[in-house]
Amino acid sequence: MASHIERRKFLAALGGSAAAWPLAARAQGRSHIPKIGVLWHAGSAQEEGPLFIGLVEGFRKLGYEDGRNITLEHRFPNEIPERFKSMATELVSLNVDALVSAGELAAVALRDATKTIPIIFMWVPDPVGSKLVESIAKPGGNATGMTNFGADLIGKRLQLLNEIMPGLSRVALLVNPKAQISRRYIEFTQTEAAARGLVYQTFEARSLDDLEPAFDAMAKSSVQAVTINPDGVIYQGKAAIAKMAIARGMALAAYSRETFDAGAMMAYGPDNIVACDRAPVLVDKILREGSRPSDLPVEQPTKFLYFVNLKVAKALGLDVPLHLQQLADAVVE
Repeated sequence: MASHIERRKFLAALGGSAAAWPLAARAQGRSHIPKIGVLWHAGSAQEEGPLFIGLVEGFRKLGYEDGRNITLEHRFPNEIPERFKSMATELVSLNVDALVSAGELAAVALRDATKTIPIIFMWVPDPVGSKLVESIAKPGGNATGMTNFGADLIGKRLQLLNEIMPGLSRVALLVNPKAQISRRYIEFTQTEAAARGLVYQTFEARSLDDLEPAFDAMAKSSVQAVTINPDGVIYQGKAAIAKMAIARGMALAAYSRETFDAGAMMAYGPDNIVACDRAPVLVDKILREGSRPSDLPVEQPTKFLYFVNLKVAKALGLDVPLHLQQLADAVVE
């Protein structure tokens, strides 16, 4: 649950602050207030939580105050495919100066809606495979941004699980098969699991309603630990997933601070808040410097975080080795 401080941050993000007028606004003239469209994936700003706060604060750090010298048009499709498309079209119709997308489905919807308005995407695992860019180094079109995928991340999560659970033998991957990146996660997880002598199975959830049946199937297969990959449905159901895993005696390995805070036993992955800081920087380059997305290389994650929840581990009958506790960026006791 969000702390009192986090709630204050959320309200501040909605209401703006007394930030100074940025150079960008002065450069473009006081008569023009830049308008930025943001297509999220969850159903509300509250559901996006620290990510929503992080993006708004990222703009504020550069001197952009929503409602004063910039307009941020937020849309929340609630993981409904049709709403991604309609909201992308709506944002394009507003004649925005740039677009920001949260996740793969949002990025693809914006890509299909415009070939001219600059798009800055966040947390897209495979921008080349999604046909958002021609290459990581030279995007070539009207989109660029930040990716959050690396095959080594999967191996690291399984390694940490193995060290916490010496008797681990059966592991599962929960995926949304509608997400393009799921195929690669399945492939890499299968390879990494085999290298560690683990029996591996994939379980699917196309919507939040599919989560309970997926966990029931895992229990029947005697799964001991479950990993998840970045996807809108998985993110939206992060709290439910954590509860279902604990209820069935399974260790949950998440991929980010946000999915860990929802109740996972551990997490290892990129710091997603970094993208919230970087997206406004790239937007600023476009507004102030006239940069083109085609010339701005896609940025790959450089900061990785490891978290462990000793309380959840204890509930599962696990004792986290001291050296793993010492390696963690944060330990929940």
